[in-house]
Amino acid sequence: MEKIIIFAILTVFSMVVTGFYFIYKGTDKNRKFARAFLKLNLSIFAPAFVFGLVTLVPQMASAAGTATGGNGLGFLAAGLSTGLASLGAGVAVSNVGSAAIGAVSEDPSILGKSMIYLGLAEGIAIYGLIISIMILGRL
Repeated sequence: MEKIIIFAILTVFSMVVTGFYFIYKGTDKNRKFARAFLKLNLSIFAPAFVFGLVTLVPQMASAAGTATGGNGLGFLAAGLSTGLASLGAGVAVSNVGSAAIGAVSEDPSILGKSMIYLGLAEGIAIYGLIISIMILGRL
């Protein structure tokens, strides 16, 4: 229970520091101070957040009756592989799509080629989903 409380305190502290950054970024001196404070917060919070997830998720999953032992980390890996691959595919599709629209507006004959590149960018999400299915199959 104390781990969850510490995890919640770290999360709230991160939100407060981020709010401080957005509120006090008016002058140049305040902006430098807020940016340094935000970097310090992220350098402390990000490892603590990852450590909290790694230590709490397997216990929560096994307590819920859905997993035993270290299967919670397998579920975390499956979710991360799908989520991060989808995030990467979204970034790739946004960049390729905007470039494709600009290119097609100048020369409509290259629409088919640009659709191929959009499909290749979307394939990243499918690969992440396949990896996630493979991980879940081994649990």
